[in-house]
Amino acid sequence: MSKRDDLIVKYAADLKDKIGETPDMDFLTKVTIGCGPSIYNKDAATVSGSDQSELDTVKNNFLIKKLGLKDSADLDKAIASVMEKYGKSNRNKYRAVVYYLLARHFKKESVYNK
Repeated sequence: MSKRDDLIVKYAADLKDKIGETPDMDFLTKVTIGCGPSIYNKDAATVSGSDQSELDTVKNNFLIKKLGLKDSADLDKAIASVMEKYGKSNRNKYRAVVYYLLARHFKKESVYNK
């Protein structure tokens, strides 16, 4: 298995074990590929739920630019909800898992079906 495949397995385990959700492996793979090389960088591969600038980056670069959503309080609520679901005590919140959950929340899976 490639390094990316290993990471996808790890992300799927996080979704199952920490969030209690059975992942759509096809969609999880597309989101992981969409993250690009950041998944291989220890710092960039995770999202700090307590760092406001990090959360702003998720909102601006992923929700607004990638998913095409309009800036609103709903975006912040969704990010907070995902962070809550993932568990505040869980320090390693994988970017691909956060993006997967946000895309599902906003029903934007079609962005990855192009």
